[in-house]
Amino acid sequence: MNDKMPEPRLPDLAWFKSSYSSGEGGQCIEVAAIPGTVHVRDSKQLGGPVLTLGPAAWAGFVELATNRTA
Repeated sequence: MNDKMPEPRLPDLAWFKSSYSSGEGGQCIEVAAIPGTVHVRDSKQLGGPVLTLGPAAWAGFVELATNRTA
């Protein structure tokens, strides 16, 4: 018996690098949005974990992130 939860299958998503990521490599994220959901992943681990957020949570994250870098 396998005690691991099955990995959810994501549809084919159009990923793009966040405009807030630096062009120098290192700390970059990629984002893919579909109606009602925003997916976020580490650009260096394409097959790694994906964070899934609702639009309000994503907007709050972006607001906090941009206020910290300003």
